[in-house]
Amino acid sequence: MNYIDTHCHLDGEEFAADRDAVVQRAREAGCTAVFLPAIDAASCRTVLDVCRQYPDYCRPMLGLHPEEVRSDWQEVLARIKYSLTSHLLPLTSPAIAIGEIGLDYYWSREFEREQLEAFEAQVRWAVELQLPLMIHCRKAQNEMVAIIKRYAHDLPGGVFHCFTGNVQEAQQLLEFDRFVLGIGGVLTFKKSHLPETLAEVVPLGRIVLETDAPYMAPVPLRGQRNEPAFIRHVITRLAEAYGVSEEEICRQTNANVARVFKVNG
Repeated sequence: MNYIDTHCHLDGEEFAADRDAVVQRAREAGCTAVFLPAIDAASCRTVLDVCRQYPDYCRPMLGLHPEEVRSDWQEVLARIKYSLTSHLLPLTSPAIAIGEIGLDYYWSREFEREQLEAFEAQVRWAVELQLPLMIHCRKAQNEMVAIIKRYAHDLPGGVFHCFTGNVQEAQQLLEFDRFVLGIGGVLTFKKSHLPETLAEVVPLGRIVLETDAPYMAPVPLRGQRNEPAFIRHVITRLAEAYGVSEEEICRQTNANVARVFKVNG
């Protein structure tokens, strides 16, 4: 079985000591590609560096994460936009998406206005460059949906990363027919209602796999550092939820990745 990890912070310090081994374990587990999201200007550099180290395997996504938005967000976005469009990118595989961007009011609303403006600016980039979006959203779905609706006709699509919501929230996001839901380790958690929610209202054609590594390792590895090889446990749980084979989960999610990102693993 082959699969793709569409969201992994492989450039993080958590992987500095054994990144080669993590990539080797991913390959052995059947992971054929790993997509790396930036979260700020500095991580744009580290994401591109890792993608240079593993060409045709790691693919970069560049953007400003909502939790990194501060009063200087316009200056930071200017630097990230340069990374997206400058002559440097041909030295690596080209950016395949804008992300990780979005809205997050879970801890604080101190920079609420700045988050909204930074998010909308990057949504406009997606229209301009015709790149899909990798969207992070916590405690802000209504605000996020309102912005996406303004551009829905012109957006090429994207991923609602780390979906853990209920039936109503899933249905609202599925109205954006070029977008898919990113599903990871939370699916396997004992108290998660996600398997039932997905099976009830989310077609397999609207799901992609992700780790969000090093975070949210699946059961039975919960509490450990997550890594792309661990997606196997998510695939198993998805197959149980949908009543299909693990091979079918991989086939369909790979097809979804190819459709949204215009790349193959």
